Amino acid sequence: MSTHPALNAYVPEYGRLSVAPMMDWTDRHCRYFHRLLSCHALLYTEMVTTGALVHGDVPRHLRFSHEEHPVALQLGGSEPADLAHCAQLGEQWGYDEINLNCGCPSERVQRGAFGACLMAEPQLVADCVKAMVDQVSVPVTVKHRIGIDKIESYDFVRDFVGAVSLAGCNTFIVHARSAWLKGLSPKENREVPPLRYALVHRLKQDFPHLTIAINGGITTNAQISEQLQHLDGVMVGREAYHNPWLLASWDTEFFGAAPSALSREDIESHMCDYMAREMAEHGTPWSAVARHMLGLRHGLPGSRRWRQVWSDHKLKGLPPHAVMALAHEPVGEIA
Repeated sequence: MSTHPALNAYVPEYGRLSVAPMMDWTDRHCRYFHRLLSCHALLYTEMVTTGALVHGDVPRHLRFSHEEHPVALQLGGSEPADLAHCAQLGEQWGYDEINLNCGCPSERVQRGAFGACLMAEPQLVADCVKAMVDQVSVPVTVKHRIGIDKIESYDFVRDFVGAVSLAGCNTFIVHARSAWLKGLSPKENREVPPLRYALVHRLKQDFPHLTIAINGGITTNAQISEQLQHLDGVMVGREAYHNPWLLASWDTEFFGAAPSALSREDIESHMCDYMAREMAEHGTPWSAVARHMLGLRHGLPGSRRWRQVWSDHKLKGLPPHAVMALAHEPVGEIA
């Protein structure tokens, strides 16, 4: 029986706050860690392409721990039949939501004809959504931008949401920046195009029956509270990864839950237990898990040295709890 403190503790309003799908970051180990910090936030997988599921190792891409619920599978693709098949797989594996990526601007994704470039083809996106909605009983949602390239017109994103909603999508997570498909790297696309929160607020005004959540540039609980005055949900990305202790306040601040009794050290110890199980059951080196919790002591005295210990591959032969003990030894006591 699991001793994970979040198990069965979440509430139905799980879309109110979420952690963004982030490539190379929000894998199942990261999500297990984030669930220790917040019982209620909705967690997302990294984007999984339809090709990876149709032609690849399905268990490797879809396996997750039951403690991660509620958890959403984000798919990347543009073929309705393939997306319908992969959505079925996601539901069979137990995911609580299927999300279609219409926001990633990378050239690799564009070459696959999906991601943000799909915003130029709202009817195709609608066909993709309908194909998935017809095959699964869990919610099908869409994550997208407010525009592509330097389109500044609100009409563009309004018409996109309108067309896709008619296909059966009731929830839209909107990154409040345009995606510039040429000339910017994915990192620059998260920083250079200006944030335009007012456009997302206007979407909610024009589509009051839809669930509209916002993503982009949100780093504090005060900003989350402000956005929740206008919208149904907030998705936090990089800040949740680099400063994960932020999540520890969410259940109390935004869901009315009692404060968690878990300290940072308790979280770290739970993660050591998880690393040991992963090593025993799947041969996963603890370093593949520990990398996701390196921000746990963000801003605290001694955090730099603590990160150095958990990042030291010379210690990979030690069991995780022994590494934790070394990380908390006073300065100068590590041989």
